[in-house]
Amino acid sequence: MAVLSACTVWKERPATAFAQATGGEDLERVFWKEIKAKHWDEVDRRIASNYVSINADGQHDRTVTMERLKQLDLKDYSLGDFQTELNGNTFVVAYTITLHGTRNDQPLPEGPQRVLTVWQQQKKGWVEIAHSTLAPAAK
Repeated sequence: MAVLSACTVWKERPATAFAQATGGEDLERVFWKEIKAKHWDEVDRRIASNYVSINADGQHDRTVTMERLKQLDLKDYSLGDFQTELNGNTFVVAYTITLHGTRNDQPLPEGPQRVLTVWQQQKKGWVEIAHSTLAPAAK
């Protein structure tokens, strides 16, 4: 009598490009990788024309968001606590992010921030249509 057990020999490989992304977490991980690498053309392609962002500084459109992203100098970052929901052609992704670096030579806020991003599948691929960041609580 032979006993066979099934196990996964190959580890899942995280997406390293948008074409490899299979879910909301992958989309976020690739998006932040591209920001850190300052691949602005790729980041620009992933932000919808009707994009809106809300954070502690107020509400921003696509143009202002790209300007603000280009001011970042990320040394490192970490993402975690993902919750992803798929509804039709839309991913809603909630997670935490901790950023290390500067914006306009000013240090970024310390500690994890809560993030909510909405991705939509369009003809040109997945694009971010909305984003919100809650800054860490004051100590």
